[in-house]
Amino acid sequence: MSEDVREELEDDGEEGSNRLAWFITGAIVGVTVALLYAPKSGKHTRQLISEKTQQGKEAVTGAGNQVADASRDMFDRGRKVVEDAADLFDRARKLVRG
Repeated sequence: MSEDVREELEDDGEEGSNRLAWFITGAIVGVTVALLYAPKSGKHTRQLISEKTQQGKEAVTGAGNQVADASRDMFDRGRKVVEDAADLFDRARKLVRG
């Protein structure tokens, strides 16, 4: 390997290390600032997350029940339409036969 290529590879390795170090430093600073300026303690934040999760679960369950009820209602109405159509067909057949 020539000397120029070796120096270029070493420079690239150092640059990658510097980027990683700056990224980690930024992440640590970001987490520290977030913790210092968090509106609530960790316990309160976990409780809030738990409550919101429960509310979401209840909303999904309620929506699922509404869809199931609407589906049953539409099925019953469809069955009635089919029964009425079959009745009309039978009456029309009797009229045609005389």
